[in-house]
Parts: sequence; C-alpha cells; structure tokens
Amino acid sequence: MLTLDHLTVVAPTLAEGVAHVRECLGLEVPFGTRHGYMGTHNHRLQLGDSVYLEIVALDPDGPAPGRARWFGLDRQQQVRSDWEAGRRLRGWVAATADLPAELSARPEVFGEAVPLPPEDPTFAFAIPADGSLPLDGAAPSLIDHRGEPTSMAEIPDLGARLLSMTLEHPDRDAVGALWHALSIDRPPTLLEGPRLRYRARIETPAGPRELT
Repeated sequence: MLTLDHLTVVAPTLAEGVAHVRECLGLEVPFGTRHGYMGTHNHRLQLGDSVYLEIVALDPDGPAPGRARWFGLDRQQQVRSDWEAGRRLRGWVAATADLPAELSARPEVFGEAVPLPPEDPTFAFAIPADGSLPLDGAAPSLIDHRGEPTSMAEIPDLGARLLSMTLEHPDRDAVGALWHALSIDRPPTLLEGPRLRYRARIETPAGPRELT
C-alpha cells in the first residue's frame, strides 16, 4: 500500500515557486530546509491529514550532490519549459513501508533507493538514474520514512487543506492500471487530457483555490 505523502511544485527558482503558490492560494509559504545532500532547497506547508505541499528548486549555493538530483532538477531547461507551459504542480510523493519490494517490481519506473542523508540516513528516496520524475510525473516518487514519518510539527500550518487532486493524461487507462497495481491510497482523480497536468483543489482561509 502506498500512501499520499506530499505534493510537489518543481520550480526553476525557489522565489518563483513561492510567488506562484502565493498567487494561486493567497498564502506565503515559509522556508523549509536546504538539502545539502541533493543541492536543492524548499518551502513547505501543511495540507491536513499528514499531507503537505513542497515547493522545491535547485539551490544555486548548494554543493553538487555527486549524483542526479531528485524531481528532475538537473534538467533546468526542461524545468523552465514545464514552468512556462503552466505545469508547475509537477507530481507527488507516496510513502511505502517496503521500498525494496516496490523497486524490484518496477525498477524501470522508480529507479533505485537512495539512503539520505548519506552520512546518517533517516529515510530512503527512490530516484531514477537520470533524476527524472517517474514516468514524467505520472507515477509518484517513492519515499520510505523507515518508521519515522515527517513530523508535521516542523511544517507550518496556515489553514490550507487539500480537498482533491486531479491528473489529466493522454493515456488515462494505462496510468490508472499502474496506480491500481501499486495499491495507492487516496490517489488523484484521473481525467483524459492532451498532456500531463496536475491540479489540486485546496481550501484556504479565504475559500477554495486551485493550485496548478
């Protein structure tokens, strides 16, 4: 069983990501953390039910990780192209208690388990060899918290709550079959569409808003 862990806005720069979420939700998402082991940084926001939103971008002042970064962030030209096309909510992360089993079944989709931080691992994240999003984001990225889920106490709660999430995809049936095989709890609603595109309906203190 995979469970929804968090949504990801993949941005060319952190400032652009924060500005986009501000425009969509009317909320100023606070800074989260720097991932020295990945050369990335983020802002985070609770969305209720132990789910959160992450705005993630390459950290220009961060060290090179010595391997492909997660969320396709080494491909900055592609990140920018997706951003300009309005594909800003690019995917989601699902938690599993048995990452080796998931990876052995579909290594071509999810890649390999990367223990992080490398010097004293507290979790493992599945990353394809080239760092790309699994199936361009149609499949979730996988995380194994090793029995210690992300502490919501560390993530700001500004009253935002996830109401629903949809994925438009040109091959809805194939994606749906994969999600069914993965046994995903609370997956997005699948819709037929010309291109992969996520939308999230989020309740905010000012009313429901849409994040794209």
